[in-house]
Amino acid sequence: MTTRRDFIKSAALASAGVAAVGSSAFSASSYRKIIGANERVRVGVIGFSDRFRSSLAPSFGDHAKNLNFEFMGVSDLWNRRRDEAEAFMKGKPYAVASQFVKARNNEELLARKDVDAVIISTADFQHALHCAEAVKSGRDVYVEKPFAESLEDAKTALKAVESSKQIVQVGSQRRSAPNYHAAHDYIKSGKFGDITTVEMTWNVNQPGRWRRQELVSQIRKEDTDWDRFLLNRPKVAWNPRFYLEFRLFYPYSSGIPGQWMAHQIDTVHWFSGLDAPRNVVANGGIYTWKDGRTNVDTFSAAFDYGPFDDKSKGFQVIYSSRFNNEAGGVKEYYYSNGGMINLDTNKITSEGGLKEKDAKGMGLKANLLADMSLKAGDKIATDANTGTDPMTSLHMLNWMECIRSRKETNAPARVGFNHSVANMMATQALHSGKRVSWDPKKREIILS
Repeated sequence: MTTRRDFIKSAALASAGVAAVGSSAFSASSYRKIIGANERVRVGVIGFSDRFRSSLAPSFGDHAKNLNFEFMGVSDLWNRRRDEAEAFMKGKPYAVASQFVKARNNEELLARKDVDAVIISTADFQHALHCAEAVKSGRDVYVEKPFAESLEDAKTALKAVESSKQIVQVGSQRRSAPNYHAAHDYIKSGKFGDITTVEMTWNVNQPGRWRRQELVSQIRKEDTDWDRFLLNRPKVAWNPRFYLEFRLFYPYSSGIPGQWMAHQIDTVHWFSGLDAPRNVVANGGIYTWKDGRTNVDTFSAAFDYGPFDDKSKGFQVIYSSRFNNEAGGVKEYYYSNGGMINLDTNKITSEGGLKEKDAKGMGLKANLLADMSLKAGDKIATDANTGTDPMTSLHMLNWMECIRSRKETNAPARVGFNHSVANMMATQALHSGKRVSWDPKKREIILS
């Protein structure tokens, strides 16, 4: 059994392993040859979130010493989070030893000269605008997915990034996982055949998922900045649940599409080379956890993918997720006429392929993939509880190396824009009850 420590050590030091996941694969000595390589990269934290504590900070810590990075401060609207961030960083080898900055908002943090890059882990609907703000200030950015929860915000952020020279990494961690790279390469080799169908699930049985009951009872409006929190969303009265349980409430989050589908649908774009679905229909409801939430606890969607100029080609993506029964867990299956790729087992098999007895009657030949494993080392965890894992660590490593090399990351802003388009299409299909299409020329979502 490979431990996390062993995996990270081998992934970070073995150039072949790192190169396989899109990293620039520098050795320790090679950093000294890069201009500015001896200068410490000072990173600010925008939003001291649960995910930052459990995953992003430890992943950063895996590589901070070798690459000479450190956390220098935090920006958070809630005074409690600022204090918690200071306490969390105390004594960490990857944070400043003294004078950790506690900024009340992003303007305060970004006005400083001692911050080179930021990690954004704020509320879902804030990601895009916070990314645009940071990039315009001249900072490199790691921004959690979903990249955006509105098309206008997604366009604003993409334009800001593409008009700059900043390094941006979107938190689509599968882009850094060896098993996903192996699947991508196998499909692109032509051996798999055309993708015919993709099935994806993400199921849990967690009534407390995204709930923060204790914190909701403790937070006070006067201890934060409610107007700044709302950004460009409608101005409404103070609501601690919107602030702390935003993933359960639209328009602060799309819930399942933005949180979970974003990770999985991104692999469809990556493996197929397509930027967006042609159309989508969706359904769902709040069937079990009736606790005042407005985002559904059960969701399903069917996407049509293919070239926009050739409707004779394409495939379907079937996505489903539920909060009230965990059977099935997290699954990602890619099918062709010859078999399937199972990204849970990391196996390529002939299961479901065209057998000789069925092909012969139509004058065809059997089409069965050769059974094999994805030769990419140990399996990378893909369960629903995405905490500290090698996948996130490798993704953080890619960002940090690209800051040093000034090369594009393996999940740049356009990756986030594309998964956000798919998420928003599914969300609008769910809310409207209509089929939703994408116009690639106008870059607009159309309800039909």
